[in-house]
Amino acid sequence: MFELAQPWLILLAPLPVLVRRLLPPRVAGSAHLIVPDRIGGALLAAGRAERAGRRADTRLILSWLIWGLLLLALSGPRDLAPVRALKVSGRDLAIVLDLSGSMVRDDFHLNGAPVTRLAAVKSVGADFARRRGGDRVALILFGSEAYYAAPFTFDVGSVARRIEAATIGISGRATNISDGLGLALKRLQRSEARSKVVILLSDGSNNAGMTTPRDVAGLAARMGVRVHTIALGPKDKESAAPGERGVVDAATLRAISEISGGESFRVRNTEDLVEVGRALDRLETTESDGLAAEIYREFWIWPAAVAGLLALLLVWREAR
Repeated sequence: MFELAQPWLILLAPLPVLVRRLLPPRVAGSAHLIVPDRIGGALLAAGRAERAGRRADTRLILSWLIWGLLLLALSGPRDLAPVRALKVSGRDLAIVLDLSGSMVRDDFHLNGAPVTRLAAVKSVGADFARRRGGDRVALILFGSEAYYAAPFTFDVGSVARRIEAATIGISGRATNISDGLGLALKRLQRSEARSKVVILLSDGSNNAGMTTPRDVAGLAARMGVRVHTIALGPKDKESAAPGERGVVDAATLRAISEISGGESFRVRNTEDLVEVGRALDRLETTESDGLAAEIYREFWIWPAAVAGLLALLLVWREAR
């Protein structure tokens, strides 16, 4: 529906007439050449009377048009744009992503080409984040230490871009699962959301930090936070040869999810990772209706632009 944000400004339309009536008339400057009144009047009448009359009429019309268009622009013409309400789930969801050195291993395939574990996670994880419309999503990255890469926000696109920009080595090359999960719980401690969820993805074994992942999982259970874990990598710690590198501690990740009441997923290839994203979508659905927002399309720029062009035309005519 078209409307004016400040319709009362239209009442200022007769202001120029009032100003002209109330202010004293402008005193003309002295003439450069003094001639008798009869001769001066004859010269003016013969030379410029008709042209001056037309110019005065044009000046008056342009001035009123400029004034009216400026008032219209200042009154704020606008239209209420239809905006579909964002569904709000009442859920805070923290994505905790492993950025340890082992994520550079290229034992995954994406679109038929070998890629690193991190590249596969970026592709699927960013897509998962973008589908979380209605959730407040945060991103925690960890290696030797954990840091808060994105605060809880409804702008899931910005979180997805942070995932796509993640870089190995920025937080160290060890695997500190305890600190990554602990930082997520610290942020969720202040949350007032009805549902609190952590998605924890790791491709290694906890080898840093002062606490054990199971102890942190117990804290999550007491806080009412579900932790879904994703064990990423082709080989498990239990089945790998002693001392073999790049294996994932799937048992510990499974224990974290069991203690906190979440689900555990085992990912050995890109297809598994895509299926995990779908499974998490089913586990953490978004169904509640949110509040509709009123978004206006502003049209003030158009009358303002026309007024500016008419003002330039008026200046050009007066300068001729």
